Amino acid sequence: MKKVNKNHNQPSHSQPDTVRMRLDKWLWAARFYRTRTLAKEAIESGRVHYAGSRVKTSKEIAVGDELDIRQGSATAMTEKTVIVEALSAQRGNATAAQHLYSETQESIERRAYYAEQRKLANLARPDHRPNKKQRRDLQRFKNKQG
Repeated sequence: MKKVNKNHNQPSHSQPDTVRMRLDKWLWAARFYRTRTLAKEAIESGRVHYAGSRVKTSKEIAVGDELDIRQGSATAMTEKTVIVEALSAQRGNATAAQHLYSETQESIERRAYYAEQRKLANLARPDHRPNKKQRRDLQRFKNKQG
């Protein structure tokens, strides 16, 4: 006996061969954002670009599309350029999500370069804070200079 979808306006979720999909749903399924709401907010705030320009949440994407995605805080912002390899309406585990996209080689090199720069910036910091005597000495030195 064939299963009948009573709500004819809604597409059946059992279709694995989806041709197009909403951008926010794909970002959630590909595990770029924890919830669809966070994906929607990222798109609306301009952290996700399609073909070099901002898009709306309801933008439909297809296999082969290129997306620029910025994630993280202002101090540790990572920018990825990914190509959509597959579409999925369901959020799976991390290994399944990695099959939904491929990151461009240029993007991988750029992220590695910025990660190295952040490490080098952290090396310039002192290992510990100055103690009371050292702070007083610094203050005296600054007062003499000014």
